[in-house]
Amino acid sequence: MGFFSALMGNAGAVSQETLLKEYRKLLIEGEEIELGFKLIRDTFIFTTKRLILIEKQGITGSKVEYKSIIYKSISRFSVETAGTFDLEAELKIWVSSETNPSIVKQFNKSVNVYDVQNVLAHHVLK
Repeated sequence: MGFFSALMGNAGAVSQETLLKEYRKLLIEGEEIELGFKLIRDTFIFTTKRLILIEKQGITGSKVEYKSIIYKSISRFSVETAGTFDLEAELKIWVSSETNPSIVKQFNKSVNVYDVQNVLAHHVLK
């Protein structure tokens, strides 16, 4: 992921090995990381059981919030692909019966949004 793309708020893919090194302590027995993405300070991880949002707060980023969203609480989602002049793809997730998306994330072109859609569909449509 390029630095400029990160500054623009676009997420880039992170390897499973890197995510495991840093976030293994968040996983329960039998839970595995499927996909993960990182912004400048924030990370979000799709596991076999839930979506984990990691948001670093404050100037130093030493305070961290870990949000877990179980897939069955996701009522709908949308994935918008990047266009010719549009540099990012977008993911929107609605939790429960909210009218506005609870989560909105942008991805740079290095991320295959169809992979993201596939993981979400696999878990949400069970």
